[in-house]
Amino acid sequence: MKLTVYNKLKLQKMRTKTLHMSWLVILAFSLSACENFLDEVQDNRTLIDSDEKIGQLITTAYVDAQYAEFAESMSDNADDRGPRAARDRDVNRKAYLWEDFTADISRETTTNYWEESYLAISHANHGLEAVENRGGGPELDQFKGEALVARAYAHFMLANFFSMRYDPSTADTELGIPYVLEAEKNAVVSYERSSLKENYDRIEADLEEGLPLVGDEYEEPKFHFTTKSANAFAARFYLYKAEWSKVIEHANQVLQEDPVSLLKDFTSQAFTSLTYAQRSVSYSAASEESNLLITWTSSIYERNFWGNRYALSRAKLNSLFANSSTNPFGKEWAYFNFGTTDFNLNFPKYEQFFRIINISAGTGFPFVSVVHFTAEEVLLNRAEAYAMLSDFDNALNDLTAFLSVKTQNYDPSSDLLTKEMIMNTYPNAAQEYSPFYSLNEEQAAFVKGIAEFRRREFYHEGLRWLDVKRFNIEVEHRIVDGSPIVLPKDDPRRAIQIPESAKAFGITPNKR
Repeated sequence: MKLTVYNKLKLQKMRTKTLHMSWLVILAFSLSACENFLDEVQDNRTLIDSDEKIGQLITTAYVDAQYAEFAESMSDNADDRGPRAARDRDVNRKAYLWEDFTADISRETTTNYWEESYLAISHANHGLEAVENRGGGPELDQFKGEALVARAYAHFMLANFFSMRYDPSTADTELGIPYVLEAEKNAVVSYERSSLKENYDRIEADLEEGLPLVGDEYEEPKFHFTTKSANAFAARFYLYKAEWSKVIEHANQVLQEDPVSLLKDFTSQAFTSLTYAQRSVSYSAASEESNLLITWTSSIYERNFWGNRYALSRAKLNSLFANSSTNPFGKEWAYFNFGTTDFNLNFPKYEQFFRIINISAGTGFPFVSVVHFTAEEVLLNRAEAYAMLSDFDNALNDLTAFLSVKTQNYDPSSDLLTKEMIMNTYPNAAQEYSPFYSLNEEQAAFVKGIAEFRRREFYHEGLRWLDVKRFNIEVEHRIVDGSPIVLPKDDPRRAIQIPESAKAFGITPNKR
């Protein structure tokens, strides 16, 4: 089956008009709308009568929503730029203040992310049902594997946003999220929250079943879970479970023998000569070797991330990127920022595609790219696993490979990373980082260093929030003309409150 990028965008935007809808989206409709929907389902289900149509259905099993704005704003990456900032958005402000969201379902909100996630899960389940109805077989294995891994990934991200962090000692009593395994047949379905342990067990089961089946035979493989991107997800999943050997096993499937060749080289002439617009395009390009899974989501984040009030400030820029002491080699980072004032500092990462629907009116739908997995993340995840196994030589090799293309004027003959350099650059980390497992002094320094590398690499993308939760890092947010606010360790606000629409139908809310 061959799908162009344009057709993929079209399929994503038409989700609410095709085949099936998730339970949470359905709840928003009136009874008469539900009746019309059920009538439509009976007609449309008969159309899934070929392998190609199954493949098309599964292309909609990826979440059509951004998490970057709310996740980035909750993390210690964000700072208060003050009332003169170009954008003052409700989602940005509420996330920065760690306030619960209301029923707002607009783009970039947590409610929209929840609903679109369950819509994607619904499509994955209907795709799996269609595979089963056609009798399965080798020709459908790739689609089945993709649907299983996509279903696992959507649940994994939901659990990490809307539940507390995973800890095996408490996971069986900690509230997870509803794990949906079957295609819905009714307009209103009753669901309950599973435990976080059940969530992780089911994610692992989907991964273990789906991984051997995923393939690479797509016209645009970067828009699908393939061998590399599925293993990248597995490496992240087992990192969060602290199963270090499995992290290394899956990361090896991605990185092979020469990981440096897979990384974005921010020191190269080819990159430094690019304009802002060119860098924005190249960051999420399918031609970029580093990018393992890309989707296009209905979003206006590209219009706002650079100008949000609670975002990259001059103080954050200076402390994280302009401070050579935070680089183990004592050299400048190769992350070049743009912005003409203190209120629009940013790193070019987002490209908007505006698909015109009405040419004369100039109306249409904005889409923004999301890079879900990269070779950089896989490499840093493997380095962390090595460090936790006290295999510091291999951890240093991976970190050297990473730093070689992220450090200005890197010299392979003299810039030799050592354990002492990591220890000196990130001292006393054990007081700041509190994962569910113990860290000795050496491990703590490596873990903090790797998290700091990850923080810089994925700025604006929201991944820092997942590390804040995983390591139970206390966060302080500055308030212009006010006192700072603090999110302590283990604070229940680390689990985003589930949407009002879900609570209205009996889904247990998070503690507050």
